[in-house]
Amino acid sequence: MHTATTDVWRWLSEIPDPEVPAVSIVDLGIVRDVRHGADARLVVTVTPTYSGCPATEVIANSIREALQDHGVADARIEMQLSPAWTTDWLTPEAKEKLRRYGIAPPAGLAPGERAIDASRILRYRPADDGVTCPRCGSARTELISGFGSTPCKALYRCVACREPFDYFKPH
Repeated sequence: MHTATTDVWRWLSEIPDPEVPAVSIVDLGIVRDVRHGADARLVVTVTPTYSGCPATEVIANSIREALQDHGVADARIEMQLSPAWTTDWLTPEAKEKLRRYGIAPPAGLAPGERAIDASRILRYRPADDGVTCPRCGSARTELISGFGSTPCKALYRCVACREPFDYFKPH
């Protein structure tokens, strides 16, 4: 029996990201595809946020558990590293969920081809478009550290409300 892929997408949209539980793995764009393979087996394609992400195995196990909970025992999970995940894949809902959770979503688009410029790899540059405080909405913010609670975030402080907050860096 074929499981409807729309059902699978719905189930996967209920799996929280292990590092930012306010958003699902579907909201983040980590789940790239759900299909049935030539052997009729369900295949879920996942692109981790970066190839060394420590949460990759946790995400794969969460997918397996969710599928098993819905009676799908023999699904295959494929890791797809190319194209590399980008914050451009975040859904508008994910950006709003991040904001409500207290994390400023990425401002603008990921740097794209400029990302291979070694000067961009070696150090973090603050967002060109400015970072809005997710707590009070002020654009008067300042970079505290290029590294936040996880490698994909930077630490900012709002000048208006004085609260520190994470910023999900575009990449």
